[in-house]
Amino acid sequence: MQVILLERVGKLGTIGDEVTVKNGFARNFLLPQGKALRATAANRKKFEAERTVIEQRNAERRDAAMGIAQGVDGKKVVIIRQAGETGQLYGSVTSRDIAEALQAAGSDVQRSQVDLSRPIKSVGVHEVAINLHAEVETRVLVNVARSDDEADRQAAGEDLTVVSYEIEEDEAPETEEIFEEGAPEELEAAAEESEGEAEAEGDADTAEGEEEDKA
Repeated sequence: MQVILLERVGKLGTIGDEVTVKNGFARNFLLPQGKALRATAANRKKFEAERTVIEQRNAERRDAAMGIAQGVDGKKVVIIRQAGETGQLYGSVTSRDIAEALQAAGSDVQRSQVDLSRPIKSVGVHEVAINLHAEVETRVLVNVARSDDEADRQAAGEDLTVVSYEIEEDEAPETEEIFEEGAPEELEAAAEESEGEAEAEGDADTAEGEEEDKA
């Protein structure tokens, strides 16, 4: 579909550009959100007649977004979620969750402005882009943790997604202690069998020695 852009849209173009987009993108996003008009003869005339007003309105929105960006840029929010030992969440953190956390922190950010390509599924400090306007982008840090204490540790640079299974040297039991506490039945049976074989070999050697003496 051919459309006339009423504001800058990503890499498509800026105000007044006529571009070709997929029908679904135009019908589900550009047209209903007032970002574009169908490129018809009537709409071309309408756009040219209102171009000055459209550009002024866009400039006002950009300035307002820049004002919000000053208070949002680099902002840090903490979101507490349940997670396993490896840091994988029992669920996920979505753009709605991030928008609500920013709003609770006093920032006027809407869900549609949170540029999250996929939900966050692990604990950690995640950098997320916030598109306040087609020409104004800022970034925030989302600290997803299992508790406030872990959030503080992550903010200090600790990686809580790494699980260590190393046994401290002092905690490792000595070999003698293992057998003193009682060996497993299989080891006890093997030990008894070896002892029996040794006794049998000893008896055989004795008998052989006696035969040689008689000879």
